[in-house]
Amino acid sequence: MAESEAWLELSGVTKQFGGLTAVEDVALRLDSGDRRGILGPNGAGKTTLFHLITGVLPVTSGQVRMFGQDVTGWTTHNRVALGMARTFQITSLFPKLSVMDNVILAVQGLRKMKMVMFKPLSSYPEVFEKTEMLLKQAGFWEMRDTEVRNLSHGEQRQLEIVLALASDPKVLLLDEPSAGLATGESHEMAEFLKSLDPKIAILIIEHDLDVIFEVASHISVLHYGKVLVEGPAEEIRVNEQVKEIYLGQG
Repeated sequence: MAESEAWLELSGVTKQFGGLTAVEDVALRLDSGDRRGILGPNGAGKTTLFHLITGVLPVTSGQVRMFGQDVTGWTTHNRVALGMARTFQITSLFPKLSVMDNVILAVQGLRKMKMVMFKPLSSYPEVFEKTEMLLKQAGFWEMRDTEVRNLSHGEQRQLEIVLALASDPKVLLLDEPSAGLATGESHEMAEFLKSLDPKIAILIIEHDLDVIFEVASHISVLHYGKVLVEGPAEEIRVNEQVKEIYLGQG
């Protein structure tokens, strides 16, 4: 990959559902270490855009590139293999399993061993080493034996991000990581996100303004599927058009 190649780049990305244009002509670039946010009211096209980036939905037109490669027609699985990971708004943890078991399953699912039924897990020490590293980096090691259902909602949301990190992504897409969190938990989530590997390029959809302004250095505001305005977070925070359309303030 050439030095000038973006880790993730969208050009003219558009998605139509019949006569409805959900995402229109979106351009976006992420490089190593970027922290970029996407703001917008409900129905602005944020989650649809994530589906297009990750390959869950095909684009109607436009191009998605990763590390200089055109991945527009690639499956989600192949994009993950190239270095992309994503979290979702709805929790996808196993509540009756321990924190460690949840991470082990995530790590195991990325290896060929997931198809091997006749070997015990103890035959794969690298799985446990990887799990231990992830849990310690994220501050979950002391809670490794705790059943997930006994974690706070905020801790569960953080754990989902740990699972996404199991694939060693270079590009991480976070879909409403603070959804349903109380104010204190939202602050903890922001601190957790800021503690992640600074080399990872992060694209975050978020309704919690405090979280996105604390984590993202550059923000794009979507309105009816189009990029209304984009720029440094401090400029977006005081933009009158954004206040009027997104916050309902005149």
